[in-house]
Amino acid sequence: MHKFLFRLCKPWWLPVLSGLFIGTSYIPFPPWASLFCFVPLWLFWNRQDDVKKVFIGGLITAFVFTLIGFNWITYTLHEFARLDWPVAFVGMLFYALIAHLYVPLAGILWFLGRRAFNWPSRLSLGLMAVITMISEAYSLTLFDWNFGYSWYGAKLPVYHWAEFIGFSGLSAVTLLCNLPLYIAWQQRSQPKGRRILAVVVTGFIVLNAGGLWLKARLPQPDAALNALLVQANIGNSQKMSAELGQGYSNEILRRYTELTDSAIKAHSDTKIDFVLWPETAFPALLGESFKFNEKPLALSRFVRERQIPLITGAYSVDESSRLITNSLFVLDGNGEIVPPHYSKSILLAFGEYIPGEQLFPQIRKWLPATGHFARGAGPTQLLGLGDYKMGAQICYESLFPGFSRGLAQLGASVIVNVTNDSWYGNWQEPYQHMVMTLARGVEFRRPVLRVTNTGISTVSLASGAILEQSPIYQPWAGLYRVPYLKKPPVTFYQRYFWLVPGLLWGALFVLLLIGVKENKLPGKMERG
Repeated sequence: MHKFLFRLCKPWWLPVLSGLFIGTSYIPFPPWASLFCFVPLWLFWNRQDDVKKVFIGGLITAFVFTLIGFNWITYTLHEFARLDWPVAFVGMLFYALIAHLYVPLAGILWFLGRRAFNWPSRLSLGLMAVITMISEAYSLTLFDWNFGYSWYGAKLPVYHWAEFIGFSGLSAVTLLCNLPLYIAWQQRSQPKGRRILAVVVTGFIVLNAGGLWLKARLPQPDAALNALLVQANIGNSQKMSAELGQGYSNEILRRYTELTDSAIKAHSDTKIDFVLWPETAFPALLGESFKFNEKPLALSRFVRERQIPLITGAYSVDESSRLITNSLFVLDGNGEIVPPHYSKSILLAFGEYIPGEQLFPQIRKWLPATGHFARGAGPTQLLGLGDYKMGAQICYESLFPGFSRGLAQLGASVIVNVTNDSWYGNWQEPYQHMVMTLARGVEFRRPVLRVTNTGISTVSLASGAILEQSPIYQPWAGLYRVPYLKKPPVTFYQRYFWLVPGLLWGALFVLLLIGVKENKLPGKMERG
C-alpha cells in the first residue's frame, strides 16, 4: 500500500513541498519559508507541457497550505454551522479545495501565455512571478490573508515598510523575492547562484535595518488616553440564546457590568477616559428608539452612576429597511447615547447576508437561518466622544485597508475595533485576525484599540508595538495608556494607496510588450 501511495505522490512532491512551506509560514508559525515558498511549485510548473498538470499542481499547493494555515475552518463549521465533527472535516476539505484558487489560476494564465506567445525562458520566469503576485493580490476569499502579515506577526522590522506600500505591498515584495531565489536554486552549483543568494539575504537585512530607521523617525505623540478594555468571555450558545430571546441576556449584562466594576475599582487611582466592550456585547437592541426599554435604561443608569463613558457593540435596527444592524454605540458619562452610532458596512457572507440575494430573493427561502443585516454607511463619520477622533471598525472590516484608509482620511487619530472571535477556536485564527487588525495601525500610523468577546484583546501603537494581550477564553479586563497624535500625518501609503497595484499591472504590461518584441526578434533571448 505504501509503495502505491509513494508512486501516486512522487510526481507531485514539489507542489506538496510548496504547500508545506507556505502553510508553515502563516501565523502562528514564523515566516521561515516565505521568501522561497513558491520556488518548488514554480520549478514544477516550468517542467510541464500539459495545462492539466499545471492546474493540479497549483491546486495541490493551495490545498495543502490551506489545510495547515486555515484548519480553524473545521472548528468554525462545527461551532457556527452546528455540523458534526466528521461533516465539519469534510467541509474543511472542500474549503481547502476552493479557498485559494488564485494559485492554480496563476499557473493556468502563465502556462497558456507561454504556450501561445512562446516567451523566452527568462521573460517567462518574470511573468510567472508577476502573474502569481497579481493573482494573489486579487484573490477572492472570505479571509483576505497575505504574505506581508507574517513579518508583523514575527515582529521583524521589515513590517514598518507597510507605512509606504501596505501589507499587500509587502506581500508582493515577498513573492517577488521568490524569483531570484528560484534562479539561485537553479544555479546553486555556480558562483552566480551563490551571489544571487547573498544579494537577497543582504537586501533582506537592509530592509529590516530600514524598518528600524522608519520606526525611530516617527513623531512623538502629543496626547494620551486611558482606555479600559473588557472581555467577558460569553460563549456562543449563551449569545445565541440571548439573541433569539431565549434568556441569558440578564446574565450577560451582569457579567459585563461586574467585570467592568471590578476593573474600575482595581484602577481607582487612575482616571479612565472610557470603557470599551466588544462586538454585540450589549445583549439587547440599542438606539434612540429603544432607550426607554428595560436593558438600555439599566445600561444608561450603570454608566451615569460611574460617570465613565462607554463604547459598546450592540444590535440595532435600520429605520429605512427595518433590518437588524451590527452597530457600535458611544454613551457619554451621563449615560446618553452620543450620535452618530456606527453600523457595520462590510458584512460577512453567509453569516450576515447571502451573496446575490438582492438579485435572487428566493435564495433567502433556501437559507432562512442565515443572518439578514442592513449595511451601514461605511467610513463616513467618526465616533463622537469629547475631543477624541475615533474611527470605528467592527470585526471583519479590519481586513480591508481601504476601509481604514477612509477612517484616516476623516482625520481619525485612533482606530477602535470590536470583534467576536468565539467561532474560530483558540490557536490559529485569533492570532491571525489580531495581526491583520493591528496591521492597519502600521499602514496609517495610528493606535488600534481591539477588544474581543473571547480574545485576543489588546492595543497596538502607531509604532506597531503590541501591548499586553488578553488570555483567550477567559474573562479579563485591562487598562491601557495609549499615546497618540491629535493630528497624525498622512502616510505615503494613505496618499498613494493605488501605487502598488498600479506597479504590478504596469510590470505585467511592460513584460508582455517585451514578449511581443522578442517574438519579432528571435534569437535575442534563450527560448524556453
